[in-house]
Amino acid sequence: MAFVCENCGNRSAKWMGFCPQCLVQEPLVEEVPAPSQRTSRKVPAAKKIRLDEVRSDDAARAPVGIGELDRVLGGGLVSGSVVLLGGEPGVGKSTLLLQAAGQLGRQGRRALVVSAEESAQQVAMRADRLGIGGEGVALVADDDVDRVLAAADDDPPDLMIVDSIQTVLTQDASGSPGGVTQIRESAARLIRFAKDRGVATILVGHVTKDGGIAGPKLLEHMVDVVLYLEGDPDRGLRALRCLKNRFGATHVVGVFEMTADGLVEVADPSKAFLSDWESSVPGTIAFPAVEGRRSVLVEIQALTNPTQNPQPRRSVRGVEVARVHQILAVLARHGGVSAAAHDVYVNVVGGWKVTEPGCDLPVALAIASSLIDKPLGPLAAWGEVGLAGEVRKVPYDSRRREEAERVGLERIIAPNGRGNLRLRGALVDAGLLGGLHPV
Repeated sequence: MAFVCENCGNRSAKWMGFCPQCLVQEPLVEEVPAPSQRTSRKVPAAKKIRLDEVRSDDAARAPVGIGELDRVLGGGLVSGSVVLLGGEPGVGKSTLLLQAAGQLGRQGRRALVVSAEESAQQVAMRADRLGIGGEGVALVADDDVDRVLAAADDDPPDLMIVDSIQTVLTQDASGSPGGVTQIRESAARLIRFAKDRGVATILVGHVTKDGGIAGPKLLEHMVDVVLYLEGDPDRGLRALRCLKNRFGATHVVGVFEMTADGLVEVADPSKAFLSDWESSVPGTIAFPAVEGRRSVLVEIQALTNPTQNPQPRRSVRGVEVARVHQILAVLARHGGVSAAAHDVYVNVVGGWKVTEPGCDLPVALAIASSLIDKPLGPLAAWGEVGLAGEVRKVPYDSRRREEAERVGLERIIAPNGRGNLRLRGALVDAGLLGGLHPV
């Protein structure tokens, strides 16, 4: 007998009213062991196939009809594949998938939408708002996985959407919906059905307060593709990122805009992110971020404000907090610009998240611009800032430069790979130090 935490999956030999691993104040749930599968009869051997007899093109890839979604998926949905789509509440996961189902229906293919969270009437209201008819799209409003699979097995669709994996259950597993045991068993049955019947399946996943997909990490290992939809609700821009893809490249991003008619593809993300950019204001700069094979110009903002607090505030959105702390230390030590007596706010406009080290230099220049109160003007920059004050070259230099020049940014500060650019020199080149006049 074992007791399991439904939040992290930790196992214990005895019952406890809390989890000693993740410290969640919820009692451990008894896990009912599955009956043994061993019998006295001999188990037949699995069929062996020569590798050269298996054709890699047997798994047909079918475009959905939404360009940005197809590009992130690597060209479309693969027959029998399982995709996990995560995102914050209200970001547009259900809207995007209902639009995908409607596109398949218009192409003469069939889609099955399984709604375990909303009623059939709620889904129909959203479909009416998006202008999606009933051609090729079927709906099942049920939370029992076995009943859902029985309905899908009667007439297998080309695409099955399960919204969401945290709200469905199977009667053969213990625990409540959303628990580790229920998620693991329900996902396993859905994945097995997808592989056996060749039905492309998309599972919607909730996220935790830390931004990760709720449930056991095993869920991300079980599926073929992991997508994440993120964005700033105030601006309406959404970024669809690919974190794992067994059939294509990862770290590919698609950009959408949320409108009254649903999610609309953004053909030129750089112009969308820089549409309201005021380069004459101190503390703003353009950064050509590279996601997969796409370069997107985003605006990085910094604001500094004098404070009397012994511990100045550091508020960061879109960039790693530890990286900003490191940049502040290097600015003070090697750049001659200190923010020790200032609150510092750093933001990437549009809800975009930047994780690559190439954002170090633009963040440093934006902070210094705000501290010195000098605007940078129409400037693009990139480069990794080291602890010794050097600015190192980052990959895809030519791709970033081409994107900056395409939108009309001729002033660029970036290392050339010869090791001759230092942070203080970059501040001088930007017109922030050295007695130069503001740009």
